[in-house]
Parts: sequence; C-alpha cells; structure tokens
Amino acid sequence: MGRIIAVVSLTLDGVMQAPGRADEDTRGGFTRGGWAQPYADPEQGRVVGAHMAAFGGGLLFGRRTYEDFYSVWPQRTDNPFTEVLDRTEKFVASHTLAEPLPWQHSTLLSGDAVSAVGKLQLERPELDLVVLGSGDLLRSLMPAGMIDEYLLQIHPLTLGAGQRLFDGVDLGALRLTESVTTTTGVVIATYRPMGEESR
Repeated sequence: MGRIIAVVSLTLDGVMQAPGRADEDTRGGFTRGGWAQPYADPEQGRVVGAHMAAFGGGLLFGRRTYEDFYSVWPQRTDNPFTEVLDRTEKFVASHTLAEPLPWQHSTLLSGDAVSAVGKLQLERPELDLVVLGSGDLLRSLMPAGMIDEYLLQIHPLTLGAGQRLFDGVDLGALRLTESVTTTTGVVIATYRPMGEESR
C-alpha cells in the first residue's frame, strides 16, 4: 500500500499555523503569520524537495490548505513549483466542497477523512501521498495510524499561541531516521512511528 508523508513547518513550541504569509490563516485571532519566511534557505528547499520527489505520488490536502494553495500558486509563473503543482494529482478531503474542483488534476474525497483516504489507498495501492500543512486533516489521520513519515521543519523560535500539530494527539514513540540543520538553524527531522521499520 502507498505511504503517506506529512510535511510540516513547526516552531519549537509546536505551532504550525500560517508559516508562509501574514494573511495565510488568522483563525483564533492569530497575528504572527509568515514566521517561517526569515529562515528559508537553499538547503531547506533541497532536503524537502528530495523527500517529496522520493515519494513521487500525489498531494493530499484539507479544504483550507487546498483553497489557500489554489489562491496563490496557479497565478505565479516565476518559479519552478507552479508547473509541478499544476500537473500533480491532488486529493482534497472535505465535508463542504463539491466537484468539480477548480484546480486541474484535483479529486474530492468527501465525507469522513479517515474513511475517504483509506478507500483511496485501497483503490490506488501504488499511490504515495504527501500532506502539506493541513493541520485539521492530519489531526484526523494521525490517531488512525495513517501517517507513515513526518518530515518536520522545526524553526528556532517560539510563538506561545497558534494551532499546534500534535494538539490532542498521542502518537507514542517516534523513530528519528534523518536530521539536517540548515544555515538558518531550522532542523529538518524525519520521524517514523516505531512500528514502521519494515515498511
């Protein structure tokens, strides 16, 4: 069966909300959006890109992250990522969206996320999936043991507020399989659940 990898930017205190832009996600009155931008460097792009290329499958989004990505990336033409995102299969877990979805190569996974993603994995056993951000979706899939690998970009700052990746989730022990520190102090750590050694 295909594997699911979570690619998430975090602060030292576990906040994952709005790393990219000030207006990315202001839920709960969050005003610290864009906190990851000062720490970006080529090493981070290389390591994360290599991990995503190794999976070589589709992208799995929650509704909010999908809509945010769609509002930004298709309009950008000055980077190598837009073309890749446009042509990659995208799967969107949502209770509220309806087909057809606006971004090319997008498929709606409606209803309960755990059931819908599980059904997709049964129907497409060769398909690896990368989850970018999508905290609500991850907090649904993690307790069901559906995440095979966590690629965490841990940034050297604390915010004291904001949505945290592991709020309410007890994964038990994880196994560190790789770590890289960038020039700006971001630790890119790859973790797998302890039962995943043989997969």
